[in-house]
Amino acid sequence: MHSLWPKVEAFHPHLWRAVCGYELNHAVREELLQEVLFAIWQSLPRLRDPDALLPFVLRIAHNLGASHVRSETRMPAPVSFDENVHDVPDQATGSSGGCARTEWLFEALATLPLNLRQVLMLQLEGFDYQEIADMLGISAENVGVRLHRARERLKALSREEKTR
Repeated sequence: MHSLWPKVEAFHPHLWRAVCGYELNHAVREELLQEVLFAIWQSLPRLRDPDALLPFVLRIAHNLGASHVRSETRMPAPVSFDENVHDVPDQATGSSGGCARTEWLFEALATLPLNLRQVLMLQLEGFDYQEIADMLGISAENVGVRLHRARERLKALSREEKTR
């Protein structure tokens, strides 16, 4: 076992949130998380800077999530949002109202195009524009544009939700 694996295990909530942003179906979400963990395990020997472990594992998670979305769009299988099936295991972070907001956010994120979803999810994890740009291989300015577009779409979805 790699010496950094215990630290990777500590990032499980981060990885779970990343996977939740790419997949709503619980069973497929679990499989995707296993793929992410396996890819991280395989890639750990190539990590040059152990202090950059969190960006390293999240980049792997987001790359696999993006690949998953691309493959699913080739053969889409629509899944309706069912709150009994779509769970968020990080329940300690908020009240039941917070859980409903989190569920809404994951559902709303699933409607965003992949390029907008990635930058927003990474910003929600606490990364700044330059860190996101480095992870995705785009400019910091492009990160800002994508974040603005993603927020505007989420605001529009929120307004639609309130008018229902």
